[in-house]
Amino acid sequence: MQVFADDGARVDARVDGSGSTTIVLIAGFPLTREIWNSQADALSKRYRVVRPNLRGTVAPDAANGPYLMERLAADIAAVLDALGIERVAIAGHSLGGYVAMAFARMFAERVSRVALVCSRLAADTPQQAASRRDLAERVERENSVQPVVDAYVPRLFAPRAFQARLDLVAFVREMASRLPPGGAAALLRGMALRASAEDIACDLDVPALVAGGGRDVLVSIEETRATAAAFPRGRAVLLEESGHLPMLEEPDMLSGALGAWLSE
Repeated sequence: MQVFADDGARVDARVDGSGSTTIVLIAGFPLTREIWNSQADALSKRYRVVRPNLRGTVAPDAANGPYLMERLAADIAAVLDALGIERVAIAGHSLGGYVAMAFARMFAERVSRVALVCSRLAADTPQQAASRRDLAERVERENSVQPVVDAYVPRLFAPRAFQARLDLVAFVREMASRLPPGGAAALLRGMALRASAEDIACDLDVPALVAGGGRDVLVSIEETRATAAAFPRGRAVLLEESGHLPMLEEPDMLSGALGAWLSE
């Protein structure tokens, strides 16, 4: 289905399954909803699963950026409004986690539980923000998303998986290569501008799952545990063989963790 946001941008979403509980799965950067295929297949047997594609990832006519996390969260709300869904469990991977927390800040009454997968609460450091802005400028200058593919894809996998799981690497590389350059640049700038979500986490009294990869080079085990501890009802789950993509590297384990979180 497609929904038009209040600024005219198109937001695309897929809905699978049915049930009284709805879970929203938000992909990270530079990825699209297909990254959640295994989890959607597993969870849609019991729940309604909504998977939006964030603006800038597929639609070439999205409004000009930067795409702030609050703008992306409002897009999620527009999808839910179109579906007539009031309250949801919301789960986000990496960038999707930033959007999930922005949604929780803006629409706390609509959140029944939250899950962060290889994500963080903290804002970018000045160095991280500058790196994102530099990459956005290069993407625009070259009118190509290839710099993003080259910069991100090798760091998304555990080192062993990057060498051995060539099928998964090709899947992610092809997915990232489909991003429109302008959208990728707008998302990078939006991430660089995001505020910390540490203040909202301590007030979010709902079941909170924080899943991390034991071999993730982007979000450490220590940060994953600290993020879980920031929530009143937070629980950390470690997927020991995964890098930044446990939905691909250990899909059944992540699906099981999400299922247990939904049934709490």
